[in-house]
Amino acid sequence: MELRLLVTFEKVATVLSFTQAAAELKYAQSSVTSQVRALESSLGVELFDRLGSRIRLTEAGERLLPYARQIIELSEEARAAVVGAEEPAGSLVVGTMESLTSYRLPPLLELFHHRYPKVRLSLRTTIGDGTREALRQGTFDVGFLMEPETEHTGLESKVLTPEPLVLVAAPGHPLAGRAPGLKTEDLVEVQLVGTEPGCPYRDLFESELAHLTGQAPPFMEFGTIEATKRGVAGGLGVALLPRMAVGAELASGALTELAWQPPFQLYTQVAWRAGKRLPRHLTLFIEAAVRLVREQTASGS
Repeated sequence: MELRLLVTFEKVATVLSFTQAAAELKYAQSSVTSQVRALESSLGVELFDRLGSRIRLTEAGERLLPYARQIIELSEEARAAVVGAEEPAGSLVVGTMESLTSYRLPPLLELFHHRYPKVRLSLRTTIGDGTREALRQGTFDVGFLMEPETEHTGLESKVLTPEPLVLVAAPGHPLAGRAPGLKTEDLVEVQLVGTEPGCPYRDLFESELAHLTGQAPPFMEFGTIEATKRGVAGGLGVALLPRMAVGAELASGALTELAWQPPFQLYTQVAWRAGKRLPRHLTLFIEAAVRLVREQTASGS
């Protein structure tokens, strides 16, 4: 089995798309297809079921995938050991969530891209359980989590920072400026605005209110944080969001902070599969993430 065929197979198995794999590997799609077929021919098995425009791994493909990833990791380790420490190279598939991608990670991604141009970064937007499972299966090399728990089965992780949450509304909202503050009971009848279910702070907020009423409160759902903020600024309701995501709007007066303290705490973390050999470029990425996020926190960003 040629290494380049395994690399192509692993990429197709990760994204489950010949087209996307070709784009990320910078191959023609026909080349990706022919390489997968060459690997199937050498093994004498089919690795993918073709279901019209969709594909999925066969049982043989599922068995091969963890071995392919181990071989690729070892080859990258070997290359790094031979060429020396000056030019880290390889690929990193990074799992993250929208709020972190938009508000925490840009300085890290910019620094890493310019300092280590031979490291290829591919971001995958997922939430909580999806990121953890992809890390355990080896689909992601590293992932960023925002969770109340800091220990995760099958993973190693480092806490980067506690992630403050703030309940926001339009400046003219009836609850704005209310003194001496708000209790959770005051929010039961309020129109709630939020991102999709599965978002950790949305789920915790929902559970807190459901504990009082016995049922999940209705949310006006928006697909993104930016859309959520605009809806709140337009007077559609209140939303619980990370402070990092609403700093500009609070400073400009487009949003106002309501006097409610969440009875739970989230932590932004970087995680990877337990027992995984960490190639040098992954170690450098984790170290940079820890350093930059802690610098952000220290500076109040």
